[in-house]
Amino acid sequence: MSLRRALHFVFKVGDRGKTATFYRDVLGMKILRHEEFEEGCKATCNGPYDGKWSKTMVGFGPEDGHFVAELTYNYGVGEYRLGNDFLGITLQSSKAVSNAKRLGWPLKEVGEALYLAEAPGGYHFYLLDKEQPQSDPVQKVTLAVSDLQRSVHYWSSLLGMSVMEKDETKKTVLMGFGESQCKLELRDIGVAVDHATAFGRVAFACPREQLPDIEAVMKKENQKIPTPLVSLDTPGKATVEVVILADPDGHEICFVGDEAFRQLSMMDPNGNDLLDKAMADDKSDEWFAKHKKQKAAA
Repeated sequence: MSLRRALHFVFKVGDRGKTATFYRDVLGMKILRHEEFEEGCKATCNGPYDGKWSKTMVGFGPEDGHFVAELTYNYGVGEYRLGNDFLGITLQSSKAVSNAKRLGWPLKEVGEALYLAEAPGGYHFYLLDKEQPQSDPVQKVTLAVSDLQRSVHYWSSLLGMSVMEKDETKKTVLMGFGESQCKLELRDIGVAVDHATAFGRVAFACPREQLPDIEAVMKKENQKIPTPLVSLDTPGKATVEVVILADPDGHEICFVGDEAFRQLSMMDPNGNDLLDKAMADDKSDEWFAKHKKQKAAA
């Protein structure tokens, strides 16, 4: 299982401009690549939408060695309703804290040298005010669960994650596929998990040959498989195979074949310019204002 690795978390965003400011100027991440699509994704990367959308990968470094964010934007959808499912991403960067203070981005002190910053859309980021490490600054993704024991069984026994820490007081368990990777923290919130319309997805890579086995285990255990093993084509790039799972609380999990994904996820030096151009060309805000209409709320 050590060949499995954490890749990214998928966010739906309604305002690309403000979102780009947060990730680029506050957190200090780079645009790794940007792609525009005319129709929905076969693996529903952009959610249950069939229209035009875009995908922007942002991170502190290439996805080969960093946990990054995938920002999906559906043209015409201005906002999404937050649930209680995504509890935050924690990263270590005193630079991000100083950027936020300099730019007047709201920060809330929530612990010793720990600040809460909200990304556009309400997504929580916890910024540890310590020097940014040379390795990946992203430490963990925290997801809500309704039955911690059941969830730990799913992620460890069925998906092969190692349990690294348990905190009975906070009702949390920290898990991962490797010490040097971004970890997954599960927190028992004691109530049902509501994904609302802003629900995201966490992605992992594994050797291509493991994908059918992962799917077979889930079938045998009668677990949910929202998208059975499928090939995804990106024009001019590698074709990747993915299987989308859902844990007992409905958190979506993407497993992708590592060999092809390493080719697909190579950093595009034009990513920043492509995002800026797409935002400049997107006249949807002006159109809705002119026609005295509001963008749809998902």
